[in-house]
Parts: sequence; C-alpha cells; structure tokens
Amino acid sequence: MNASGYNFCPRCASPLETRLLKEGDPERLVCGRCGFVFYLGPKLVAGAIFEAGGGIVLVQRAIEPGYGKWTFPGGFVERGEVAEAAAGREVFEETGVEIEVTGLLGLYSYEGQIPAIAVFEARITGGSLTPLDETLDVKSFPRDALPWAEMAFPSTEHALKDYLRR
Repeated sequence: MNASGYNFCPRCASPLETRLLKEGDPERLVCGRCGFVFYLGPKLVAGAIFEAGGGIVLVQRAIEPGYGKWTFPGGFVERGEVAEAAAGREVFEETGVEIEVTGLLGLYSYEGQIPAIAVFEARITGGSLTPLDETLDVKSFPRDALPWAEMAFPSTEHALKDYLRR
C-alpha cells in the first residue's frame, strides 16, 4: 500500500504506482496499464462568519475532529458546487438559518493539512438559530467574549481574528 491509501486505478482497476512525472514536482500515482494520473489535491471547505443577536455565531461540533469545540459553521464543498453555495448550505444544515454571502474573508491552508478553508462573510436572511446536523449547540458570542481556548481548529482562530480586524 502506498502512503495515499489508494492502490488501484479508478478507470481500469489496475495497480497504481508512484512515478516522478516532472522534475521538482512530488511523485504522482500513475496507472501502469492505462496511464491515468491520480492527482491528490486538497479538499475545499467553505464556511461563513456572520452575526446575530449582537455577537458572532459559532457552532459547537458534535463530530470529530474537534468534538465539543467551537467553530464557524462550514463543511466540504461538493464536486461541482459553488463555494459560496456550499457555505450557505452548510450554515443552514448546522444552524437553521439562511445567509447571503457578502464577501470572501480569507483562504486558510496549513502544511500537512488536506483541506483548504474558504471563509466567507455573510448576513442572515432567514430562519432561526437552532443546533442541527453535526452540532451540539449554536450561540452568538459577543466580540469580546469569544471562547478562544475552546476553538476547534487553527483556521477558526485565524479567520475570527481576521474578521475582528475588519
């Protein structure tokens, strides 16, 4: 088994092997039979930071990683989905509110981490805050009382600090 965990070609089911295709690039998974190159790229996560009731809305995670910790609502972008639409879908699935994305706050990526996290600024357009899918709780925190010691991910802290600087 190679380090990626993928062993067989998704096109012809023949074994994958690692090859250096271009000097300076990492080795790639290549099918020895049909030549398919299996590019392992990052997964995109889309999330949103918005306010309600005089504070910033955060969700307490009901799943790993980060079970019981706080973050802005978000999740993986599906293949072919627009990132802003994914942020809106994830916000609704986790909090019960509908949002309008008003801008891109930032893109966060980290050495050795698979996801890249696109964080949008947004405003609520409907619904009411309720902990739903994958969420233990949803709360609006005053800007000066965010649960910094209980943040789920580095991107949560970095994006919130960027948001507060605006």
